[in-house]
Amino acid sequence: MNYLITPAIRVLREKKIEFEPHIFEYVEKGGTKHSSAILGVDEHSIIKTLIFETNEKKPLIVLMHGDRQVSAKNLARFLGVKSVAPAAPEKASKLTGYLVGGTSPFGVKTKIPIYAEKTIFDLERIFINGGKRGFLVAIAPQVLREVLTVEEIEVGIYEK
Repeated sequence: MNYLITPAIRVLREKKIEFEPHIFEYVEKGGTKHSSAILGVDEHSIIKTLIFETNEKKPLIVLMHGDRQVSAKNLARFLGVKSVAPAAPEKASKLTGYLVGGTSPFGVKTKIPIYAEKTIFDLERIFINGGKRGFLVAIAPQVLREVLTVEEIEVGIYEK
């Protein structure tokens, strides 16, 4: 099988998780629209790994559908903090060990709380970053619960 070996893949292998690798050409600012078009799958099933931080500079990861955005206001309310905002790319890379656009929730360098949009678990399978730009892995959403400590949230809003 020809795919990349990243910290994320090492974690999945170590936990004996079945996954299907998908390697494609990464396009700067292409996002989930690009990957869903290339893979021929619904953008809703592509899961973004987003790094946020609270007003107290505490980092957190949010897993969100590709066709939705995170409501920062709802997330802050859920967490009981004044505000949350996306972490700067340099800070996100330093915390996770991954480049922005290639961030996986698996094999993250720093222990960070992980929150997943509740409806992700309703899907049959999801496509999530394998730890490198242009590299997604298809897995059952339940894998997120099996491998990670995930708290379910409802903070997704449809884009535009």
